Amino acid sequence: MRFFITLFLLYLSLQAYDFNFIQKDGVDNNKTLLVIGGIHGNEPGGYFSAEILASHYKIKSGTLWIVPNLNAKSIQADKRGVYGDMNRKFANVSTNDPDYNIVSDIKSIMLDKKVNLIINLHDGHGFYRNKYYGTIFNPSSWGQTCVIDQCDVKNTDMDQIANAVKQNINKNLIEEHHTFNVKNTNTKFDDEEMRHSLTYFAITHNKPAFAIETSKSLSSLSQKVFYQLNAIEEFMKIMNIEYERDFELNLEELSKIIDDYGSVVINNNILLNLCDIKKSLSFIPLQSSYNDFVFSSSIASVKTQNGSFELYVGNKKITTLHEESFSLCKNLNENVSIQVDGEVKKMKFASEFFVNDDFTVVQSNDMRVNVIGFTDKIHKDEGNLNIRYKSLDKNYSIDNQKKRFRIEFYYKNSFCGMIVANFR
Repeated sequence: MRFFITLFLLYLSLQAYDFNFIQKDGVDNNKTLLVIGGIHGNEPGGYFSAEILASHYKIKSGTLWIVPNLNAKSIQADKRGVYGDMNRKFANVSTNDPDYNIVSDIKSIMLDKKVNLIINLHDGHGFYRNKYYGTIFNPSSWGQTCVIDQCDVKNTDMDQIANAVKQNINKNLIEEHHTFNVKNTNTKFDDEEMRHSLTYFAITHNKPAFAIETSKSLSSLSQKVFYQLNAIEEFMKIMNIEYERDFELNLEELSKIIDDYGSVVINNNILLNLCDIKKSLSFIPLQSSYNDFVFSSSIASVKTQNGSFELYVGNKKITTLHEESFSLCKNLNENVSIQVDGEVKKMKFASEFFVNDDFTVVQSNDMRVNVIGFTDKIHKDEGNLNIRYKSLDKNYSIDNQKKRFRIEFYYKNSFCGMIVANFR
């Protein structure tokens, strides 16, 4: 599990976007693949795949650019598009449209001279077939397809590439009816609506672009991600982009990764592991005005709701934080000494430690220590006190397993920071 913050900022462009833009370079970076997820907020197979690509793949040769959460507000809302269908705004978008900046920014990235090929990730209806076999299996369905707008773009044989991707995916099907096919929309002549799409905008500017559509009828998110990643890997192989991943590409491993929501650092002084976190946490010491949330997941987000903060990973609401308003101490980087199972450790705020038996916060300054869940009728300050698991009220744990507890530090009326004790 990822308990500590992943520094995605190392990969982000210096330019500020309304989405995450992650760049991964290998030693030979003359080929760039751009992968875009989340243009439709109710198609999680696309954006969870892009997040796994961002966090679990290492590029050895070539370049991989990833936009995992293009339509972040719609992802959070689990809607196709809170301001209408973003994938119908690439031919023309009004400057008054709330999606204007996002569409303009992604166009700029797509047209970068370094970009050689573009993949747009989707989940589509049913299972595409050349003939009609019912409401799910028919030519009008989009699921389990590699979609092209035309056969050739700038000396690139789109049909040949799409068929190569299809054939290799079909060698590794979970179920026989999950067969992938190539869907050519012949957009210029046959599909007026698709002329407004992201991929058609790309090919009209001589950028080869494909859409991968896994089926919404697949039984699990891990199945959708399985096929998406298989498709992306085939494109990387075709482009001679060498990569490594830190997991085996199977449903069991993918399920574990999808359920690992990572962590969030708040105001640089609070760390919360989002795995197994309770659905609601009260009296979280935050500022009354601005609070900075930095997630380890590239598809995580925060929503302010009635004075509380709802934390999401993709379309999944993970927890709600109910604040207790405090100003922050000026010095947030001070080391704290904590004796853990008899060994003294130097800790910083926004961190956690594991403990078997007991811990004691060694108090050596004017900070007040508050171990949430521990009650002592004699001492108002819980520094220098021995804290054991049995002495804690489990209702105050921050996780469902009742193993993680907050240690908070205050100076006068200001909040300095938090460290989490994680009992094994």
